[in-house]
Amino acid sequence: MTLRQKQSLFSVMLSVGILCIDQLIKIAVKTGMYLHQSIHVTDWFQIVFTENRGMAFGMELFDKLILTSFRIVAVTYLIYYISKQIRKGIGWGTLFCLILITAGAAGNIFDSVFYGMIFNNPPAPMIAEFVNWGTGYDKLFHGRVVDMFYFPLVEWDWPTWVPLLHGQHFIFFSPIFNFADACISCGIIALLLFCNKRIFKDEK
Repeated sequence: MTLRQKQSLFSVMLSVGILCIDQLIKIAVKTGMYLHQSIHVTDWFQIVFTENRGMAFGMELFDKLILTSFRIVAVTYLIYYISKQIRKGIGWGTLFCLILITAGAAGNIFDSVFYGMIFNNPPAPMIAEFVNWGTGYDKLFHGRVVDMFYFPLVEWDWPTWVPLLHGQHFIFFSPIFNFADACISCGIIALLLFCNKRIFKDEK
């Protein structure tokens, strides 16, 4: 098997693995917990079921249809770019990070495109269920992304003498995210930190 074939097979297998893990976690949370339910694992880690219509870590900056369309275009380009780089000779580290980013983005796209069509959205404490296609809580491309991982690592109250923030409660790390978000973030951070390492350089 040539290097190109090995990297192509690796890319497919890793992508499928990430997508399957991401969707299994999301479906387990969505069909096993009611919205905003929290499971206390440790003082610094909780499972909190939330949904968002926007970007990673619950941010909402753009219209849902625009955001979903942009994600699809971005993932399509990344797939093309990865394929092109494999043909040219890409380092394994770079390939691994690009797959993390691409598959993570694809995982959130799946929620956005399909979840509104296949799940209902009952009020708490009722739990969501699969429904017939097209009878869900929203239309195609308008589904909400499922988030669940919450790491309140450090908490404190700002002293009264701190301008603007005096008396406010601060939590680090406060965003609630999912496995796909983690893959995207880890892929980007690793590319930025280790891009000069040999394993990240193009194969000769």
